[in-house]
Amino acid sequence: MYFSKLSNIINDINTVLLPRLCFGCNAQLYRGEQLLCTLCRNQIPLTEYNFIEENAVDKIFYGRIDIKKASAFLFYSDQGLAKNLIHYLKYKNQPQIGQFLGNWYGQVLKDRNALNYIDIVIPVPLHKKRLKKRGYNQVSGFAQRIADHLNASYMEHILIKTANTRTQTKKNRLYRWRGMPDLYKVTHPEILCNKNVLLIDDVITTGATIEACARAIKKVKDVSVSVAAMAVVP
Repeated sequence: MYFSKLSNIINDINTVLLPRLCFGCNAQLYRGEQLLCTLCRNQIPLTEYNFIEENAVDKIFYGRIDIKKASAFLFYSDQGLAKNLIHYLKYKNQPQIGQFLGNWYGQVLKDRNALNYIDIVIPVPLHKKRLKKRGYNQVSGFAQRIADHLNASYMEHILIKTANTRTQTKKNRLYRWRGMPDLYKVTHPEILCNKNVLLIDDVITTGATIEACARAIKKVKDVSVSVAAMAVVP
């Protein structure tokens, strides 16, 4: 009891000397608040999409690639909480944001029992040069926490990016037209054989990155691919 009170006092002193700020609105965080203040947490733009009913993320991939089910946690707009969070995650060395969102979304998915069939969770990879420059893959923490909640295996290095270029639909088609290697490659296809894979990305806009990754995975025999993202552009 004594040590618990002492710990709370020390935390309160640290908050005064080094105040923790909300990544959404820059307001000071108080005891019990993590990364987002209570107001921002209540205002964050949840999609409320699930992995049962058809949604707008599913429709992005119709006629392009066979995706079993797709969804996203947040709506992404040019100005808003989702953009602020993902900006800090990707460019301001704040990987804990991905873990925070992954814990939140993972608990939602677990409570809904929507993805209990998933065997393996794979994050969209960065090229090794980009990974070295940033120091971490911004999708990894998010994907890892979701895998934990789904009781699925997390495999970060089974899918690799072969070229340090932005994944765009035209570029990917140009690669195939020229007979060049695909932008993404599965390193150990035997591990994915007959498995249900959940592919994780940060923001889905056109779906080109997910399409390229899914094409690499779908070369494996009898594998199914579902998709989850931190956010989707409406």
